[in-house]
Amino acid sequence: MNVLIALEHRFDRTPDGDVWTQTQFPYSFWQRYLEVFDHVQVVARIRDVPTVSSDCKEANGDGVSFTAIPYYIGPVQYLWRSLQIKRTAQQAVRPEDAVILRVGSIIASCIEPKLRAINHPYAVEVVGDPYDVFAPGSIRHPLRSFFRWWSPRKLRQQCARACASAYVTKHTLQTRYPCPNYSAGISDVDISDEFLALTPRQFNKVGTLNLLFVGSLAQLYKAPDILINAVAICVQEGIDLKLTMVGDGKHRSELEAQVAALGLKERVCFRGQLTAGDAVRAELDQADLFILPSKSEGLPRAMVEAMARALPCIGSRVGGIPELLTDEDMVAPGNVDALASKIREVVTNPERMARMSARNLEKAKEYRDELLRDQRIAFYRHVRQQTEAWLLQHFPVL
Repeated sequence: MNVLIALEHRFDRTPDGDVWTQTQFPYSFWQRYLEVFDHVQVVARIRDVPTVSSDCKEANGDGVSFTAIPYYIGPVQYLWRSLQIKRTAQQAVRPEDAVILRVGSIIASCIEPKLRAINHPYAVEVVGDPYDVFAPGSIRHPLRSFFRWWSPRKLRQQCARACASAYVTKHTLQTRYPCPNYSAGISDVDISDEFLALTPRQFNKVGTLNLLFVGSLAQLYKAPDILINAVAICVQEGIDLKLTMVGDGKHRSELEAQVAALGLKERVCFRGQLTAGDAVRAELDQADLFILPSKSEGLPRAMVEAMARALPCIGSRVGGIPELLTDEDMVAPGNVDALASKIREVVTNPERMARMSARNLEKAKEYRDELLRDQRIAFYRHVRQQTEAWLLQHFPVL
């Protein structure tokens, strides 16, 4: 049996037909589905490009193919192409295939009505919380309030109708978007033994402390602007800090302007988008403290990877972050003064940083692939069995 997987990630396609990604969802990600299904068909936005950068990774491969949704960025471009997008997405669905929707997703919302019309079973993988994504200050759009009302409502309906739901959190997203049928908390972060640091860190460093942020700058729900302002307060108080920001997007130029206006150009470095893996690990190993003051999260991959490299971490109390960090290592989202105070509190206490390092390394071990694999396989098998039962009922001759 084949499986169709719809998601909102954007890919590039070169003239030879190969599909590429710079960050998430390389070919190795899709191989986990091939342990249960015969073929994976990914339905996602794909942009045709003449070439890709050398740090991109191939996303298609043996047993994995792509259906290209007309490319769009943001609600306006989606509205211009909505009819073509809906038609392409729904035409990709075949009754004989299992279907998994990675939600929240506009593409998933295009597909789900067709499935519902024929009572075809589908599963969802809940990877984020749209209620937080559209929180004030996270996204600048005149319809933000409407999206904050509509998107969670749509996601609750999709989860309620699903034959199975997998959540990247252990309980946070399940509470807000329950599924009455099969439900499992399975992070899609997979930490290999090779990625785990061998020992916790010790902090007896004299001089500049290096802070690290890893996240998209396409929107502001990771709160990079809040972090920059907090660092400015700490520097004004005489704390010797440098901040490295890994990630790219349309807000980078305004964040660079913010840095310049605060007189931080010598203390804040924008590294741009880095390939997942060795490049990001190198930044993690050079850092002393990882900070992710998000206004919205599912379960942040970047933070789990930072913990796996034994980094002390500061986060905000949103999404799955409270499942990763203790309360004393978190702040309320959007509070610059609280974040600055927390940074000062942590970096001036080497013994606390060492304790955070040891705790985070142990916590990250819960996200090793060998521990999560069996849960994923059970989820995929349930989806396959539900689809086979539906096919037997509706198409007994197949």
